[in-house]
Amino acid sequence: MMNGYRKLGHHGEVVRLFLDMVASGVQGNSLTFVCLLKSCGERCDAKLGRQVHCCVVKGAWSNVIVDSAVAHFYAQCSDVASASNIFDKMTSRDVVSWTTMITAYVQHGHGDKALRMFSVMVSEGFRPNEFTVCSVLKACAEEKALSFGKQLHGAVVKKLCKDDIHVGSALVTMYARCGEVFDAQAVFDKMRRRNTITWTSMISGYAHSGYGEEAILLFRKMKMRRVFVNNLTIVGLLSACGSMQSIYLGKELHAQIIKNSMEDNLQTGSTLVWFYSKCGEYTYAARILEAMPDHDAVSWTAMISGYNSLGHNVEALKSLDEMLWDGVIPNTYTYSSALKACARLEALQDGRMIHGVVNKTQAFSNVFVGCSLIDMYMRCGKVDEARRAFDAMPEHNLVTWKVIITGFAQNGLSEEALKYMYLMKQEGYDVDDFMLSTILTSCGNLQLKSKCISFPGSITGSLSEKS
Repeated sequence: MMNGYRKLGHHGEVVRLFLDMVASGVQGNSLTFVCLLKSCGERCDAKLGRQVHCCVVKGAWSNVIVDSAVAHFYAQCSDVASASNIFDKMTSRDVVSWTTMITAYVQHGHGDKALRMFSVMVSEGFRPNEFTVCSVLKACAEEKALSFGKQLHGAVVKKLCKDDIHVGSALVTMYARCGEVFDAQAVFDKMRRRNTITWTSMISGYAHSGYGEEAILLFRKMKMRRVFVNNLTIVGLLSACGSMQSIYLGKELHAQIIKNSMEDNLQTGSTLVWFYSKCGEYTYAARILEAMPDHDAVSWTAMISGYNSLGHNVEALKSLDEMLWDGVIPNTYTYSSALKACARLEALQDGRMIHGVVNKTQAFSNVFVGCSLIDMYMRCGKVDEARRAFDAMPEHNLVTWKVIITGFAQNGLSEEALKYMYLMKQEGYDVDDFMLSTILTSCGNLQLKSKCISFPGSITGSLSEKS
């Protein structure tokens, strides 16, 4: 009964039934707690979910299924650190628990961790399923890890999920995002079955790779074959048009949206706002935003990031003020975009205010927000505050290290930059020659330059070792 209500989205009824059950003296079981945790995760009720977690611990209901549900709940509430902590403490794991954690990392911008975790999973003898593979392929797409994606395609996909339509779609997306649009086309052509997502992935891949005409032709072929065109198809095409600043194709799609009465859809409207902002058509963007029946964080963020992308940073911060006056709560992308504007304007006071708000939300643990904070403080010359923001982050990825090291170098602190390069190396990340050249430029003495040149892993360091 509880699960039925949950599937219908009646989460209040799920809780009411559970309380009635407890009041009647009926004891729940593992499935009861799994259902409750799913309900809490789906509506992001962190407070109730934590209480359910306490009940699980006190009642000794912990097992691989319940623990996986607890980890998934925390991930849905954007608390990846707690999800990871639960996973690490699990005495036994299965494919579901591994996939839960891998997916959580991917969804919260930690694609590099997802790839490392998948490697550990396979080395421990676990056989991935199609959900695992889809999440890992998404991580490959986000991290541009083409080599990893190709290995996964060859070693796992062809053997385990050969004809799975979702895996096929994920492969198309991975190759397209990595710039290998013709490999994406090869996978697309070989697929026995295709759905709307597959077509949309291929269309977006063409468009983002600069093959606008091919994207349009494929879109028209999709319509000729009577494949259902959903909001995501339109959103994908509009995103591509915005990236290419193809105003004419975008307006053609806008006409299609109006014809199909799709303009009231929040996601479509938000993407239209972003598209027109990206193309510099702010009057259109503002008009669409005003006409939308509802404004959410996505639509406002579309406007802010659109201003950002064209360097109109003052307008981006003004839009943030309007968003807050509208009573809309910013998301991680909003904070990240606003902090980028603060960094470019060197608007330290605004940046500190945003930082104060971020610290009171789950956004403080988001890697993109953390990077934007570090960059903002570094550009404002507040190195100690940038360092504190870096230290406060629950975890770091390659981009985080690059931002703080480059920041040190740009502020003339070559020794600190070099120190953090060694720390980065100890964490298992490779230092590229762009970072080394940035630090070399800032080095004020020959001794530091010598240390940079001989840094292990660099091209110059490798040549020094050989000689």
